[in-house]
Amino acid sequence: MEYCTWEEAVRWLLAQPDQQKIVRDCYYDRPLKSTAARYWQSPEWQAIRAFFPMQEGYALDLGAGNGIASYSLAKDGWQVKALEPDQSNLVGCGAIKQLAEEAKLAIEVIQGIGENLPFNDRTFNLVFARQALHHAQDLRELSQEIYRVLKPGGVLVAVREHVISYQRDLPKFLDAHPLHHLYGGENAYLLNEYLGAMTLAGLQIEKVIGSFDSVINYAPLTETSLKEELKKRFNRILGGKIASQLLLSDHIFPQFLHLLSKIDQRPGRLFSFICHKMED
Repeated sequence: MEYCTWEEAVRWLLAQPDQQKIVRDCYYDRPLKSTAARYWQSPEWQAIRAFFPMQEGYALDLGAGNGIASYSLAKDGWQVKALEPDQSNLVGCGAIKQLAEEAKLAIEVIQGIGENLPFNDRTFNLVFARQALHHAQDLRELSQEIYRVLKPGGVLVAVREHVISYQRDLPKFLDAHPLHHLYGGENAYLLNEYLGAMTLAGLQIEKVIGSFDSVINYAPLTETSLKEELKKRFNRILGGKIASQLLLSDHIFPQFLHLLSKIDQRPGRLFSFICHKMED
């Protein structure tokens, strides 16, 4: 089967009238500056930044895509380098450069891959990766490179990574993905593969965030819209209204979401990881 490029796949998606919700949810809508500002203000980003080091310094946006996270990091005061393998003006380096120029933000854009980072050892206080690790050709090598470029005490925040429970689940995830059939570049790893690669690289895992543990993973839903969706589902079953009143109450809801994360077996569900490099 012959695949198109990632840029061509996204351009196809943008042209589909019935796919505009996915376009907006994935932050592919235009103009890009407004889209990036929307991401910076989103509940997802507000939750993510809580895991960043207290003081801003040098940040690497790994697999930066169209630059929405680079924009957000720079707006928050980080000195940002954006690494992205795609050079296109729609979803790659060209898009990030244009965004940085329009927003008047000092973002240095570098074309490259995570398994061979073009940076010196101990360069970054923060490595941020949004939906990037699952694209790695060699997850262990990528983790080792992240460890190498982090300063001692530096933090890796890797969010929204696709997870499968069994290798046999991978084709199910790929078949359901809206763009994989076009460009063939999607992937997902077992949870233990992520954790093993990061641990072997020397990274200390501080927090594993399950699929429903945080808006980081269940965005574009918010806590309010997630409650509404769950309430609709509860109301379809006998006794569901009573159950929803209990489980969706403010002090029970976080525990209920954590339970959902534990039992969630959907192929490609999203996990996030917070790691740090030990001080010398």
